[in-house]
Amino acid sequence: MLSNKELERYSRHIIMPEIGTEGQENLKNAKVLVIGAGGLGSPLLLYLTAAGIGNIGIVEFDKVSISNLQRQILYSTEDLGKSKAEIAFKKLSKINPFVNFKIYNERLNKENVMDIFKDWQIIADCSDNFPTRFLVSDASVILNKILVFGAIFKFEGQVSVFNYKGGPTYRCLFPEQPQENEIPSCLTIGVIGVIPGIIGTMMAGEVIKIILGKGDVLSGTLVQFDALKFEMNKIKFTRNEKYANVSELGEYEILCETNINIKNLLPEELQNLISDEKEYKIFDLRDVHLFNNYNIGGENIDVEILMENPNLIPNNLDVILVCEFGQKSEALAEYLQEKVNFSNIYNLKGGINAWIEAGFGF
Repeated sequence: MLSNKELERYSRHIIMPEIGTEGQENLKNAKVLVIGAGGLGSPLLLYLTAAGIGNIGIVEFDKVSISNLQRQILYSTEDLGKSKAEIAFKKLSKINPFVNFKIYNERLNKENVMDIFKDWQIIADCSDNFPTRFLVSDASVILNKILVFGAIFKFEGQVSVFNYKGGPTYRCLFPEQPQENEIPSCLTIGVIGVIPGIIGTMMAGEVIKIILGKGDVLSGTLVQFDALKFEMNKIKFTRNEKYANVSELGEYEILCETNINIKNLLPEELQNLISDEKEYKIFDLRDVHLFNNYNIGGENIDVEILMENPNLIPNNLDVILVCEFGQKSEALAEYLQEKVNFSNIYNLKGGINAWIEAGFGF
């Protein structure tokens, strides 16, 4: 039952014959779980919240970093370093007080996925890696949950719906997880900021259509959008029983994670190194305006330049990689150790943010 305030809030929905009061009540009673509150999750969550989806779950373990802000529109500069799940909850609650939120501030894995998924009606996958997508898909099939899928890459995006009324599953389209050498590096891949907005909004439209039981749901159809060419293509696919009937979870390796023992320097250790006046080289990987605003010396350089020109890295000195929060520098340190066999690479753990918080900055 909708209150008078809800009737007024959703009046532009209710006057539509495809929705009406009954449809809005269906939206209010729906339970949608969103995996990831980043580029895709931000617009999806904003529109689901505004539309009056009554129960929304958010699975997100990451913290806000400055490189997120170009596309993750839920967050602002003042949120840097804070939990995405908690910030999303606070901001979305202000947008619509009639929505019940449940946040899972944890990494999704095969140990917790079944318990998290069991009480939700629709799963919306906004993750950014193949292992999580296959995990989400398999758990959704086992628990008979409808899965709304989105993916983004540079200027392109994809949307589809799986497990809908006996239709195809994710594995009917993508049977097996790709090997590490078959996909771009998590360090080098990029996306233009508007693409997750477009794709995330499309995903929100599919969720709402499913709840209302209206329109042609993208079951058995993969929509591909190319912003550079401004083209949209539809690829049809059918259910493949060989891959559709998943009965148990498998193994899901996060390809961007590493078992390499990265050499990390704490801010205090770097300060001691500076005080001892030892010879070393610092590469600061941050944007030039951040470097110009504050730095601890060294050379400001792009990650891609160092990856393409490892000869720029001296092999007779300790080399310290620095970024804002220590994530980009750690990924580059891993790459240089594993792929180029550098043994003199160190990462400033926590980045410039940790350095400042330790009392060494400004």
